[in-house]
Amino acid sequence: MSGINESVLMPASIRMLYDGMLVQDDVYDADSDRLLVRAGNTLNADQIERIHRLNNGRDTIYVTGRTHKIMVSKRPDIDIDSRVEVEENTGYVEFTNTTSKMLESITDKKDINKDALNSAATDISERVVSTPPDVVMSLINSMAPVDEYLQRHSVNVGMMNGLIGQWMGLDREQIDKLSLIGLLHDCGNTFMPPSVLTAPRKLTVVEFEVIKMHTVHTNELLASFPEDVRLAASSHHERVDGSGYPKSLFGGNIPLEARITAVSDMYDAMVSKRPYRLPHSPFHVLATLIGLCPARLDSDVVNVLKENMPKELINKTATMSDGTIGIIREIDPDDIEFPKVELSKRVVKTSTALYCVSMYTDD
Repeated sequence: MSGINESVLMPASIRMLYDGMLVQDDVYDADSDRLLVRAGNTLNADQIERIHRLNNGRDTIYVTGRTHKIMVSKRPDIDIDSRVEVEENTGYVEFTNTTSKMLESITDKKDINKDALNSAATDISERVVSTPPDVVMSLINSMAPVDEYLQRHSVNVGMMNGLIGQWMGLDREQIDKLSLIGLLHDCGNTFMPPSVLTAPRKLTVVEFEVIKMHTVHTNELLASFPEDVRLAASSHHERVDGSGYPKSLFGGNIPLEARITAVSDMYDAMVSKRPYRLPHSPFHVLATLIGLCPARLDSDVVNVLKENMPKELINKTATMSDGTIGIIREIDPDDIEFPKVELSKRVVKTSTALYCVSMYTDD
């Protein structure tokens, strides 16, 4: 975050305040318009508690970039702890651990614990149904370690499948199935050479042909699962215009669950940090998905995202292309890639010159 402007206000967690902290610049409340602490004060525990009360129990406060740097240097664990706390409370950590064991078992034994995966998928769909959608999206959008990509990607696609199913009005049995398919869709990647999976560059033609085989391996691994689950999981790279793989299925010949998983898979892959690139913002990804309709992706599925996701991103924080942190204030459905963002108490329309890079993890 070396590009942060030290003089502008930006959101921070109130938990980053600490006893003995010298406040060099004014600190404002969660609405960025009420002064909480004047510059020059040294905080103690009682004052910090008073700030909590004045902030009406909300976690977000506004500080200058200079103050934020000082807070992060003293409390570097807060950003990590915020994400971990949400992950633990929602069961996300448990899901990723279960998925990690499943992937390890496939690698070692070329076998899947069907009962454990069915149970995990049911738990995920239960959490998706009972957890506010903005929290689900925050988990998916938060930046995760690259070396945890495969298990987190599997969980994220399972969660997003469930969320899309919920938004589409599908029944609970279908949502459970979608969560299971999301968990299983990339299990064939355990057969892929690590050097290809983690290549820090664009794959060669030969390497891409090797990667495409993961769908075939997924189909083989899921021999004990119902045929509809097996077909949907192994068909998430099929495209409605017939340009996908492994069977070049066309339009309605692709199961609905596979068409949903295709969208979830692409979304999570693009918002995730990879060895060869930084993450994309949800706005860029959503605009990309819309642009792939109706030729490659199912327009009905993508339209569900277009209609429902933006409202879950309003008032969330995002890292900007100049290194500053902004708050999403307004999203134009006809120009989703460039929302209006509040920066230093001023709302600006983003553009190719200043745009959202990723959702900020301390959300």
